Amino acid sequence: MAEPLADITSHDTFVYGVPRETFQYLRENDPVHWTEESDGGRGFWSLTKYDDVLFASRNTEVFSSRLGIRIEDMDPEATEARRTLMEMDAPEHTRLRRLVSRPFAPKTVNEYEDAVRALAIEVLDSLHGEREFNFVQTIARELPMRMLGRLLGLPEDDLEWLVQRGDALIGNSDPDFTDYVVDQVDTSAYRLLPFRSPIALELFEYAAQALEERRITPTHDILNALLEPTADGDSLDDLALKNFFTLMVAAGNDTTRYTMTGGLLALIERPEIFARIPSMSLVQRKSLVDEMLRWTTVTMHFRRTVTVDTELNGKSLKAGDKVVLWYTSANYDEDHFENPNEFRAERSPNDHVAFGLHSPHLCLGAHLARLEMRVLFEELANRWQKVELVGEPERLRSNFISGIKTLPIRVTWR
Repeated sequence: MAEPLADITSHDTFVYGVPRETFQYLRENDPVHWTEESDGGRGFWSLTKYDDVLFASRNTEVFSSRLGIRIEDMDPEATEARRTLMEMDAPEHTRLRRLVSRPFAPKTVNEYEDAVRALAIEVLDSLHGEREFNFVQTIARELPMRMLGRLLGLPEDDLEWLVQRGDALIGNSDPDFTDYVVDQVDTSAYRLLPFRSPIALELFEYAAQALEERRITPTHDILNALLEPTADGDSLDDLALKNFFTLMVAAGNDTTRYTMTGGLLALIERPEIFARIPSMSLVQRKSLVDEMLRWTTVTMHFRRTVTVDTELNGKSLKAGDKVVLWYTSANYDEDHFENPNEFRAERSPNDHVAFGLHSPHLCLGAHLARLEMRVLFEELANRWQKVELVGEPERLRSNFISGIKTLPIRVTWR
């Protein structure tokens, strides 16, 4: 390329924020771009336009999840051992999704609102009067963690331990979260474990014990629901159960936390929007949450593998090629979103691709995350007259998850 581009394969690049100029250049000049891997990997195609990302997301027969959703290559043994719902195609994906989706259905999630609000009020009331603190540690981390614990039926005393391990997994490229940084130490001994981390073994052991307790004494929570066979007798095996539990702990907390934090930062920079939240209608508040989801796009990409030779946007893709769907670029596509670099609280339409929307791999927790975000910002705006930064945000070292680890703020309470 004639224009120097940021290395989007490097985790260090994203410590300074998403390289928006690089993705804009690719969208305009080479939307299906062959990307060399800086660590010596075999390279991949980067999809940066909304229409191409959406096409690949939906066309699962050609763009398969079966060989992994991360950029790294895995051998068949590791691929099989680390398989979760995300690394499956139909009909296998359809079957497993049917088994685990019941507690996350919109109708069920709507019933959680009172519980979510009670938890949000509890978290905020515990801070009342404090003027300066790290929003991530004191609020954004607390609400999803406590809600996840309630849904899974886990003791509150265990939640901090669980979230620390979830951080170590999904933040496996950041030395603040793990000693097993994937591109800095040799993690080959753990290649059969989720996120190439021995931390997964601790979560496997915890999950096995929690599930065994429910086999002996059934409960009314998601873990117990996962043990129940469907009407035709279908059920999950032990490895699938443990992998799914690990996925919920890792993804069920971090992505919501980082979206809340990025959303608040957007409002700190636009105080007039924050001031309007109490007077917004329910529809407007939901629109605000969707714009936060588009704006932050916390899960920046997923990878697919081409199953047959195909052509996309003028490029010839070969069977076996890796293809990376850059959601963080698609959600800023000028040909799809009007003025995408402008945060619009009431953007409409706003058919962003955060959560893997518009595809078979729609995030199971999408409805719950939206609910938690809406309730939190309603409660924040009712209590805070003003919120401002008192230091520089610190970002996660990751080209996979766009997250703010530290957001130091000063609050003026009403």
